[in-house]
Amino acid sequence: MAGQSDPHISLFSAQEVEFMAEDELIEIVPNMRMDSLNFICGDFGPFLPQIATEVPLWLAIALKKRGKCTIRPPQWMSIENLTRILEGERDSQGAFQALPFHYVEISTLLFDHARDDIPDMYMVRSLVEDIRDVRVHKVETSLEKFSGTSAVKIPNLSAMEVNIIRPFVGRALQAFYKHDNPEKIPDVDRASSGQTRVPNNEPREDMSEGGKIVPWMIIYSKNIQLDQASKVIFLLYSGL
Repeated sequence: MAGQSDPHISLFSAQEVEFMAEDELIEIVPNMRMDSLNFICGDFGPFLPQIATEVPLWLAIALKKRGKCTIRPPQWMSIENLTRILEGERDSQGAFQALPFHYVEISTLLFDHARDDIPDMYMVRSLVEDIRDVRVHKVETSLEKFSGTSAVKIPNLSAMEVNIIRPFVGRALQAFYKHDNPEKIPDVDRASSGQTRVPNNEPREDMSEGGKIVPWMIIYSKNIQLDQASKVIFLLYSGL
């Protein structure tokens, strides 16, 4: 996976984060009749004309490209809701408004593939971009106040925002911990340069709930689901 071998860059690329976002459910209105589709992640359908149903975003886009459905934008993408969120982001400097975890990726995919299904698409896109810019600025401001702690808690961050700050926060926490406990942490820079590591035969510390929590642990972990194979197989071999 891109970025996993280099701690200086994001854990995932923008394309990989977008790929994971495609598993989010969205409502479509089919214009054809088709039996249920069975995937590892679940069964979707049957599809009947003008009867709304929920499917993964990747399937909605695949059907949309074939002219077999229209996509209903989620409620949070309404102009009224986005305007309220933007005002809330600007008014509260220390907090982030609640948005879907993949709001950036979902909106980008819909702007690219279903713009004719989004009322006032240009206004909606402008509001989403303004919200994203304000939130990124707030993230940068929050990091300026960063100090050595054993955890970092910033509620309501999105996947894109977490992916941007994860490398910095992880290395910063590790640096603080290494400063306080130099004998316990190997030198990451030396290890990455190819120098031989000295084996450490000391007993491992208990990392369970009752043990000590090391502060450089990843601040957010999202399980990569195994249903990605369904997506690839469908897109490659579907006869729609």
